[in-house]
Amino acid sequence: MRERRKVKVGKLYIGGDERITVQTMTKTDSHDFEATVKQVLELERYSADIIRVSIPDEESVEVIRRIKERTDVPIVADVHYDYRIAIESVKAGVDKVRINPGNIGERWKVEEIAKVAKDHGVPIRVGANSGSLKRKMVEKYGYSSLALVESALEEVRILESVGFEDIVVAVKSSDVKMMIEANEIVAGMVDYPIHVGLTEAGPGILGMVKSSIGIGRLLMEGIGDTIRVSLSDDPKQEIITGRMILRSLGLDEGVEIISCPTCSRSELDVRKLAHFIFEKTIHLRRKLKISIMGCMVNGIGEARKTDIGVVGVKDGFLLYREGECVGKFDKKRIEGILLETIDDVMGSLR
Repeated sequence: MRERRKVKVGKLYIGGDERITVQTMTKTDSHDFEATVKQVLELERYSADIIRVSIPDEESVEVIRRIKERTDVPIVADVHYDYRIAIESVKAGVDKVRINPGNIGERWKVEEIAKVAKDHGVPIRVGANSGSLKRKMVEKYGYSSLALVESALEEVRILESVGFEDIVVAVKSSDVKMMIEANEIVAGMVDYPIHVGLTEAGPGILGMVKSSIGIGRLLMEGIGDTIRVSLSDDPKQEIITGRMILRSLGLDEGVEIISCPTCSRSELDVRKLAHFIFEKTIHLRRKLKISIMGCMVNGIGEARKTDIGVVGVKDGFLLYREGECVGKFDKKRIEGILLETIDDVMGSLR
């Protein structure tokens, strides 16, 4: 198992033996306080551990200051090009600042950011992306994992030179293999926490699949202390996908839903019910297994193995709890009864 340092980000820690956190990023205009804070609060309800906000100018710095007054979820300022914006974001109270070694500028600018961040106890994520590498890195290494790694580590060395060590490292690419290789190299060279993600992964299912393969592979190797699934989609989908990756690997607790693919034997609208329960339980962080089965062929067997199970029958549905059938009910009541049962079971597990 890779040994790594622990970095404090707001109320959370990244690295060490801490749980792996799930991040996302707002997709609103950062100048629009109402729209941005609304999305931040919504993402917090969807169990986002850390939320990043793009900060392009001084006006948006003021917005992030106001957002921090409305939430205690850790907020990360995403800064490019202008080192002064990074400094002002730190002073505004952000919990972490992300800088891009490909565009933040000369060494002295990075040193200035580090000095202010150290004074305020704010960590820095060095986030290298294959789409914004310095020309000298591309000329030396081409568009490769080595270019990504050297870009990030050059910035890390600058931070270390001024005594700054509250560092999180990220090396991202839209190419799955390049991203995996770059992270494997970095993990063997530094003991800082690693932020794992596939940048510009794409829309919907395309981005989800690519991210699951890349992030999942690295997590199975013990690489990754915080993750972000980057999608051209609603940021809630980023959180959901991230949580599902972790839960699939046994790295996060939550509600697992087992549901059949349905066929002509189905006596329930499994798809509708499964989606309904999924939306209602995605934020829950306690282990619970629910089966939603359309008929009795595999339904009874699955229901007996789960904490809660429903099985469709011709004139209703059977409800199972902890392997035992507790009754037969009208299908019209299925959503309400299932939610009540979940509430009851989750209460008994606290």
